[in-house]
Amino acid sequence: MRFRVKAPASSANLGPGFDALGLALDLWNELEIDTNGIPGTVTVEGADGTLLADKQNYSLNAMQELSAAYGKRLPGFSMTIRANVPVARGLGSSAAALACGLVAANALAGLGLRDVELFLQAWQMEGHGDNVGAAFFGGAVLAVTGMSHAILLSNGDELGLMAVTFIPEATSATWAARAALPSNVPLPDAAFNVGVASGLTWGLATGNREAIAAGMRDRLHEPYRARLFPHLTPMTDAARQAGAVGASLSGAGPTILTLVEPENVDAVCQALHEVAVEHDVKGEVKPLKPTSSGVSIEHF
Repeated sequence: MRFRVKAPASSANLGPGFDALGLALDLWNELEIDTNGIPGTVTVEGADGTLLADKQNYSLNAMQELSAAYGKRLPGFSMTIRANVPVARGLGSSAAALACGLVAANALAGLGLRDVELFLQAWQMEGHGDNVGAAFFGGAVLAVTGMSHAILLSNGDELGLMAVTFIPEATSATWAARAALPSNVPLPDAAFNVGVASGLTWGLATGNREAIAAGMRDRLHEPYRARLFPHLTPMTDAARQAGAVGASLSGAGPTILTLVEPENVDAVCQALHEVAVEHDVKGEVKPLKPTSSGVSIEHF
């Protein structure tokens, strides 16, 4: 048996949708499995291959955990990982790896699980459903605790927006970004986030630009994470001034996400580049399309 699984990058939170909103992006991690290969061989390819090799292998761990949960034993196989999603940058690399691993284990062990069942497994492993929801189902998703599935707000293509990102060279651990958050927040900030997150959810579902623009503002985590990422506020401000509909920290950072009308992509790219130069932040400005596709498997 030989097959390839691929899953998209994703941006979580989109400002106020903390651990709840995610958007799939057209940048893909791939996992190739060959049961005729040398068992236990793992090859890592891609720009972040060296960095990924030093980290936990989320795909392999997910495969082993899922098969063990169903009392199955995986056959021997070789694995090739193509790591196109930057690692530890707030673009859902671990969620993409989990999705790939769970779909691969489902195929290898013949479990016959549906994507929604695999998604719930991934949610449990990841701890929140925003990135993994986008990785499994594509588009813009809402993951609500207590529900057994992710809510698809938009298939991504429907939005008609581009995601212009600034991806720093420096990495950031999610645990460190979470450690920067306070244990309590002021009631006015919590109330503000309830309103803008609700508006953003409606905006993503309907494509309403005013709601997206008003909604991509946050008071629960970005003000605190801005201390870790000094480029956050200057870049989001500059992007909006250059015509972005909205701008936010991508996930736990340090990547910046902006949602932009296609005709304003060049202006927003230039604005992000200028702020990076001014603040001496090394990285890449990268336009990405939201994608309607989630994890998929192709047999050879």
